[in-house]
Amino acid sequence: MAQLFDAYVMVDWSAAAKPVTGANSIWIGVLARDARLKFQFRAVNPDTRLKARDFIADMVGKLTRRGDKVLLGFDFSLGYPAGTAAALGRKETETPDWHLIWRLLVDRLSDRTDNSRANDRFAVAAGLNYTISGGPFPFWGTPNSPRWQSVPTLSPKKAPFTDEQPVKEYRLTEEHLRVSKLGQPKSCWQLAYTGSVGSQTLLGIPHVAWLAENLPDTKIWPFETGLTEFTEESLESVQVVIAEIYPSLVKAKPAEGQVLDQAQVEAIARHYWDLDAKGVLGVHFSGPKGLSEAEKSQITAEEGWILGT
Repeated sequence: MAQLFDAYVMVDWSAAAKPVTGANSIWIGVLARDARLKFQFRAVNPDTRLKARDFIADMVGKLTRRGDKVLLGFDFSLGYPAGTAAALGRKETETPDWHLIWRLLVDRLSDRTDNSRANDRFAVAAGLNYTISGGPFPFWGTPNSPRWQSVPTLSPKKAPFTDEQPVKEYRLTEEHLRVSKLGQPKSCWQLAYTGSVGSQTLLGIPHVAWLAENLPDTKIWPFETGLTEFTEESLESVQVVIAEIYPSLVKAKPAEGQVLDQAQVEAIARHYWDLDAKGVLGVHFSGPKGLSEAEKSQITAEEGWILGT
């Protein structure tokens, strides 16, 4: 059985407020065939989000022009818990909930070339909290700065998530990871502190939206594809699949001179390549067994899913 993809591009994102390289910065891993058709890995470490986006667009463009199909993975949430769009007053009958939220973030968050608008995410989150709850819910986590000590709609600490609230703390995919003991992912509402992914999500989705519009024949999984097994036939008219990844699914041991982020994008790229080479990657796009039809609808309409969990 032929592999579904010819290249695997994995991205470890960053919410840094200035240009930065090395540990805790953006790492992009590319596993693709060289001139001798052998898979080779390379990693790049752009110091800003705009440079990272431009590199991804250029690299994936080159790969698709030579006929490659590309799996493009990002290590932050591509969706929010069910009910978020409605809580933000963004419900429309003809536009999916996930896309309504993406449009909102594209409108409110844009990067400068030096990453300096990254701190706008806290103001955006405070504004979204005001719309959803009128208080410091559901986004939480602020920098240690006097500016944020008196903001009534964003707190350093998490507000309680109860059944009366319009959104849950975790998406189904994160609950699944926790119950199955595959990982301990943080909530997309958490903006700061160790392991948080909320800021990366706010600052990442606008760039993924741009890439989805500018890369050729691109589909966003599972929003635009559904939760269904991928085959050569189903991908015939697709050149790029964008998916959410969780690098901690696989163990990564940094080699001498490597930082952990660099090792992780290589490990997860090789993981998907190995599944694909064995002919079993396609089934992972259908999600885990046991999902109800209601849960599948929730996932494809708004929440998204982490590939391979």
